[in-house]
Amino acid sequence: MTKVTAMIRRVWKNLTAYVDGPLLGGVMLLVFTGLLTLYSASDGSWPRVLAQIINLGVALAIMWVVANVPPQRLMRVAVPLYFLGLMLLVGVAFFGEVVNGARRWLDLGVTRIQPSEFMKVGVPLMLAWYFDKNEATLRLRDYAIATLLLLVPVGLIVRQPDLGTAVLITASGLFVLFLAGLSWKIMAGLALAAGAAAPLLWSLLHDYQRRRILTLLDPMQDPLGAGYHTIQSTIAVGSGGGLGKGWMAGTQSHLEFIPERTTDFIFAVYSEEFGLLGNTILLLMFTTVIARGLVISANAPNLFSRLIAGAITLTFFTYAFVNMGMVSGILPVVGVPLPLVSYGGTSMVTLMLGFGILMSIQTHKRLLQT
Repeated sequence: MTKVTAMIRRVWKNLTAYVDGPLLGGVMLLVFTGLLTLYSASDGSWPRVLAQIINLGVALAIMWVVANVPPQRLMRVAVPLYFLGLMLLVGVAFFGEVVNGARRWLDLGVTRIQPSEFMKVGVPLMLAWYFDKNEATLRLRDYAIATLLLLVPVGLIVRQPDLGTAVLITASGLFVLFLAGLSWKIMAGLALAAGAAAPLLWSLLHDYQRRRILTLLDPMQDPLGAGYHTIQSTIAVGSGGGLGKGWMAGTQSHLEFIPERTTDFIFAVYSEEFGLLGNTILLLMFTTVIARGLVISANAPNLFSRLIAGAITLTFFTYAFVNMGMVSGILPVVGVPLPLVSYGGTSMVTLMLGFGILMSIQTHKRLLQT
């Protein structure tokens, strides 16, 4: 029995050697909360919950594999991954499947993929690699080249159109630029330039995107059309009150007033059933994961690790902020799921891949120190 116990301990130690406990704990709390909310949002649909558990199993396996890969090897795959992602995005533009008026998916025969999702990791990896290679001689020209590396995939994704994913990838790239030392003055100037170009950008938006922005200002101008999502989600969030209506007892969700209640608007279901207290706890969970990611970034041993860890963490924050703002009616509806809570396989895999990179940076640094 002693030998069996010792063997089990050795196996367990080998399996968890590259897993960061605090980060995994925060992530699993959010995942469990998501499964609980998904069961309610789907009216007790076990097939939907089991499908999400399968997605979670695949995502955790990918996270574990990536966590075992040293950051140096991750840096070597940054360039091939980036250009593979660009090729797939070009493939989507020419051969992608059109679903609900958007060309975002690429059918590979065996399976169907959404290349824009993987660029959420591919773009910051590429930018972090570029800045690390040019760390000793960083000049304004290098930031311009990095901006171009960011704008090319973003332009292809906007063309699909997929504004939500484009916003997230843009945010991840800007985080890398900021963490790499780009001056606040230059970033402020770019923001002013973007503001000045707003009329031109407005003319480039699709009609449905314009309606979403106008609906944000006045949802009641089209209460049964473009404003329906915002109106119903804000009603659900407000009706939760301080303590909520109770699990499985949300009227807005179970009477099917909330659209997309298992994906983009699952936060409305959660808010109605668990109220302000539940939202506070949920925010603490997100804060725990974000804080751990920032600690890993701050303690990273080199520029590449600091940039990629910071970008992944701050992009995760942007994910949560945009979704909660969208559901609460303070941001336009852009189709961004609530990370680790909303139903979805591709999003879960992308997030866990990012967390695997964070764990790789932390655990390999710890093992080198010891």
